[in-house]
Amino acid sequence: MNRNEPAAARSPKVKEPFSWRRELNQWALLILAVLGIHSLVAKPFYIPSESMMPGLLVGDRLIVSKYPYGYSYLSPSIPILPRMKGRLFGRLPERGDIVVVKSPSDGKDWIKRVIGLPGDVVEVHDGAPVLNGVPVARQAIGPVEIRVSPNTDCRFLPRLRHVRPDGTIVCRFPAYLETLPGGRRYVTLDLIQGPLDERGPVVVPQGYLFLMGDNRDNSSDSRVAPEAGGLGLVPIENVVGRAEFTTFSLDGSATLNPLTWLGSLRPDRAFLSLRRNAPIPAT
Repeated sequence: MNRNEPAAARSPKVKEPFSWRRELNQWALLILAVLGIHSLVAKPFYIPSESMMPGLLVGDRLIVSKYPYGYSYLSPSIPILPRMKGRLFGRLPERGDIVVVKSPSDGKDWIKRVIGLPGDVVEVHDGAPVLNGVPVARQAIGPVEIRVSPNTDCRFLPRLRHVRPDGTIVCRFPAYLETLPGGRRYVTLDLIQGPLDERGPVVVPQGYLFLMGDNRDNSSDSRVAPEAGGLGLVPIENVVGRAEFTTFSLDGSATLNPLTWLGSLRPDRAFLSLRRNAPIPAT
């Protein structure tokens, strides 16, 4: 050891004693950072129902961005703000955006597609929207095949079940390509003539949105009043955020056995953009 080396440099570094206060402060900062991101930037979301088929399937996990439409009293992950109208830095969604909203009927997060904006006159005829007196362009594109799994089935419509040559059981759903004013395209399902196929006309008031699910016969959306378990016209402050992309998807076959987890993944449904137009089918 160099005798000229200062004594302070030669002395061993003293380890700081454990402090519960320091540990709790670090955990508090971490929790605040997570809540800040969850409240202001983005949050995960899980698809629990078939209302947005065929684009979104039960078991899909996706990312919802919180900032595109500004912030409301419902934006914080922990409900700490009093009820208030409007949004901070707010702007309207675009027709065709897939949004997550707080349902006026049960207070839970629901996911639907924006069809009508404030001032629009919205009707529904034969399951298809009519905007301001003009039917939304709609084209039959033939059946969409979705593989049968514990999360996705068509057991109540057995005529839709088919077996591929390789033995895979699929549901073949009648599908339509809709194109909204502005050019947004997406695929919808319309299986039967049902009570939700005819609605309106409804004038969307200022500060409200008209939303619909892509699975037209299986979606309690703005066609159904909150008192009946639907959304009704949704206040703009109830919009939580915009759906951006899927992260991964599970088909529901996983059990507590870890060996089943990998097989339950749907690899073709990872990182799918939810803002891209559906392709125009070849003619």
